[in-house]
Amino acid sequence: MPQNDAPQHHPQRFLFPAIDLRNGEVVRLTQGRYDQQTTYGSDPLAQARAFEQAGATWLHVVDLDGARSGEMTHLPLIRTICEQTRLRVEVGGGVRSEAVVDALLGAGVDRVVVGTAALRDWAWFESLVHRDAYRGRVVLGLDAKDGRAASDGWEQTTGDTALDIAGRVNGWPLAAIVYTDIAVDGMLTGANVEATRAMAEATDVPIVASGGVGTLDDLRALRPLPIQGTIIGKSLYEGRFTIDQALAVYEQNG
Repeated sequence: MPQNDAPQHHPQRFLFPAIDLRNGEVVRLTQGRYDQQTTYGSDPLAQARAFEQAGATWLHVVDLDGARSGEMTHLPLIRTICEQTRLRVEVGGGVRSEAVVDALLGAGVDRVVVGTAALRDWAWFESLVHRDAYRGRVVLGLDAKDGRAASDGWEQTTGDTALDIAGRVNGWPLAAIVYTDIAVDGMLTGANVEATRAMAEATDVPIVASGGVGTLDDLRALRPLPIQGTIIGKSLYEGRFTIDQALAVYEQNG
């Protein structure tokens, strides 16, 4: 099992190219809507290898079927990606139990994103994060719709604001918080920079920004923020820029 040496607050930022899985294919949804899907490929392993060959070191994987059903459905495929690339992989979507966390870590995943299950049972999530075996291996997936946390594949919203929840995990041994502004996700209209900055200021847990990046300038806008990294997906698949161009812009020090 790989040891966790996840980057913390540091001048270097990390890009997390994304592979969203549905029915074994590489897809993207617009604003999290399952009826607005674009399919980009039928070979997720080949896509992961392409990201690796272009210089990526991390990969963000979402099991969209799992996010909706609550059951991880792409574990064999995720294991294959971990075994046949050198990418550090984080996975979310359908992580609703300790057994699934164990299965993913056992498959070679570096860190596991827990979203809906955390919001549904906060006491369980808190105990999970603080267990020695999971310290620095669990990521809180925090998805916001109009500032409020959303769950169940973004189909439900809660009464808590994303900022409130970020403050609640201050000091916890989380690997990161993946923060997604649903309004801009898949829209290629730019990240919500101010909301992302507010998240980073609300907690000492490293923030990974997700959603909205459509141009290299959008990445440049995120670079000054005190965050661990940025997830990019649709902009790569739509050919707005390449992963090596994005790495050159985003992961430089300073």
